[in-house]
Amino acid sequence: QDLCKIRNHFPPLKNDLILRAARGQYTEVTPVWTMRQAGRYLPEFRQVRSQHDFFTVCRTPSLACEVTLQPIRRFPLDAAIIFSDILVVPQALGMNIEMVPGKGPVFTSPLYTPECLQELETNINVDDKLGYVYDAITLTRHKLEGKVPLIGFAGGPWTLMAYMIEGGGSHTMSKAKEWLFCHEEASHQLLHLLVNVIVEFLVGQVKAGAQLLQVFESHAGILGPDMFEKYSLVYLQQICHEVKQKLTAAKLDAVPMIVFAKGAHYALHKLSNIGYDVVGVDWTIDPKVARSKIGNNVTIQGNLDPCTLYADKAELQQQIQTMIQKFGTQHYIANLGHGIYPNVEPGQLDCFVTTVHEHSKVLNKH
Repeated sequence: QDLCKIRNHFPPLKNDLILRAARGQYTEVTPVWTMRQAGRYLPEFRQVRSQHDFFTVCRTPSLACEVTLQPIRRFPLDAAIIFSDILVVPQALGMNIEMVPGKGPVFTSPLYTPECLQELETNINVDDKLGYVYDAITLTRHKLEGKVPLIGFAGGPWTLMAYMIEGGGSHTMSKAKEWLFCHEEASHQLLHLLVNVIVEFLVGQVKAGAQLLQVFESHAGILGPDMFEKYSLVYLQQICHEVKQKLTAAKLDAVPMIVFAKGAHYALHKLSNIGYDVVGVDWTIDPKVARSKIGNNVTIQGNLDPCTLYADKAELQQQIQTMIQKFGTQHYIANLGHGIYPNVEPGQLDCFVTTVHEHSKVLNKH
């Protein structure tokens, strides 16, 4: 029988460190994973990508599973994250996106005006449109053989909205922010639509076998405090509340949920009070400041500057040790402050993971 569809009888989990950390339970060592750990810095990933375009890998469960497992074979990581992309949600709404080498994602027809919202496919069956992600998750759960938990994810609504209007990456997101000031009603209409799809998508991922969920609000930092609260925070709260509610209604265990609102230092206290079990932080905030804003009841994830992986080993180890000492070893998941960069030497990630484990173990003994 097709392993993509066997959504029970998963292999027993051998390493639950990250689940315990997310729930605020004691961990003998600090768990660690990195955003984009399945990525271009790995030669085996580049080999797969040389034969298949980006979204083909996302849409082909066997390929998505393979690249998800690649870093797990190489490094003693404490979690896998399914290989996918936050932009699969706009694709499900009927938008066409191409991955342009050296440029990233490009929307062939962005949302130029509020009238463009009528062109979106709004009454979609999320499970049909994004079932390939569920199949990849289920297959990966089997192929992981219980080695580590599997993380599912989605983009945050403001971040997706920004991409859909800008038509790709932007340093200012000024076209999207113009909507917030000039088309308030249409902005909320689009955000509501995205929240509904994101909630269904995240619940579907858990049903398929995801053991944690992360919401990537990658463009949070482009908004100021007031705009963030109005156009992001309330929707992030709604996502968390509804996902947990729907899982309970389906008699499924609520999995831990992580929110990563990159750049939103001004909102860390509020982010820690909207229901998420873990709050991710980027490298531009001091761990002690982050801990003071978030408190000890919510787990923190982060926050090594990805560029630290260019440093020599002694400097890298020193930076990692300082980070762990500042965060403390408990209620903590070590990660980078954003995704790993494509030209990083893979051995540096090995050093990152090993140093987190070894140093946190030493600190716990004292």
